[in-house]
Amino acid sequence: MFDSDFIRQAIIAAPAILFALTVHEFFHAWTALKFGDTTARDMGRLTLNPLAHLDLFGTIMMFASQFRFGWAKPVPVNPMNLRNPRVADFWISAAGPLSNLGLGFIFGMIFRASGTLAFNLPEAVYMFLFYSVMINVSLAFFNLIPLYPLDGSHILRNILPEESQRFIDQLDRIGPILLILLIFVGGFWIILGPFIRMFVYIFSGIGI
Repeated sequence: MFDSDFIRQAIIAAPAILFALTVHEFFHAWTALKFGDTTARDMGRLTLNPLAHLDLFGTIMMFASQFRFGWAKPVPVNPMNLRNPRVADFWISAAGPLSNLGLGFIFGMIFRASGTLAFNLPEAVYMFLFYSVMINVSLAFFNLIPLYPLDGSHILRNILPEESQRFIDQLDRIGPILLILLIFVGGFWIILGPFIRMFVYIFSGIGI
């Protein structure tokens, strides 16, 4: 698994991973501020400095999973400061995955355009662009899994009727365990792999 080819790929993918995770958390913080909560800004999380956002284990998992999933430190949000907390929580949670899909689309368009240039770019540049597409799409879909503490759990909580909150509370208690099981048995890629492959192909024109 960790042969010379993987190490070379990891070195090229590392900047893409850092950028994807940083933008993801930045947009959580930015959206929270727009809804009235300054907590993330006050704690120095409204920044594009990756050191403010990186989670060591989440970054290691990104490499160990061959760039299929990972995470950064959650952005702190105080719901008491939010205008219309239910709507705010939905959009704050959705902002991270949406930002990654947006980045995936942008890098995909650059990747496609680079293939039409009259001169050849270095192979490392093509690899960086393609990995940026794959990593951002994978992060978006991984974080949409409706299990705590991922963004999808907050999205699910806010689209279901309020009568369902007790069920969501119970699901949140076992969410981390289910998430770990899903990761280690490969269920994540089995379930979401088709969607990731489809979006990577739509954005970049390359199948995985």
